Amino acid sequence: MSRFAGFDNPLLLGFEHFERILDRVAKTSGEGYPPYNIEQIGDNGLRITLAVAGFSTDDLNVSVEDNQLVIRGRNSDDETGRAFLHRGIAARQFQRSFVLAEGIEITGAVLDNGLLHIDLERKTLEPEVRTIKIECAPPGGKSGPRGPKTIDVEAEK
Repeated sequence: MSRFAGFDNPLLLGFEHFERILDRVAKTSGEGYPPYNIEQIGDNGLRITLAVAGFSTDDLNVSVEDNQLVIRGRNSDDETGRAFLHRGIAARQFQRSFVLAEGIEITGAVLDNGLLHIDLERKTLEPEVRTIKIECAPPGGKSGPRGPKTIDVEAEK
C-alpha cells in the first residue's frame, strides 16, 4: 500500500497523479520561483508551502479559478532611494498555479515567517441512499387516460 494513504485514486487526486500534474506545471512555468513543498497532512489533507520572503499578506493573493489553485505575489514595497550592493532576496512578482482534482477544497492559507502554507482537503462524500416509491399500475396494466405515473424519490439521511 502507498505511504500516501487516501490518495491512491487518481480521479480523486491521487498523490502520484498530483505529482505528475505538478511536474507538468513546473515544466511549463519555465522558472522555479517561488520554491514550494507539498506534504501530506493526515489521510485526506495536503499542504502546499511556498517560500515568499519579503511579501506581506497584502502582497499575496490566493484564489481558485476553474479547477486551478492560483497564488499571485506582487511586492508593494517602495524601493525608491534604496541602493542595494547585493540583492539575493527575490521580491519580484510571481504567479504559481496548481491543478486541482474534483473533490479537493482549499481549507485555509497562513503566512508564517516568510512561508505561505495552503491547506487542501479531499472531501469524502457519504454515499447517498435513495428509496424509490413503487406505485401500482391501474387495472389492465396500462397507464390509461390518467397519463403516466410519477415516481417519488426521497433521499435518506
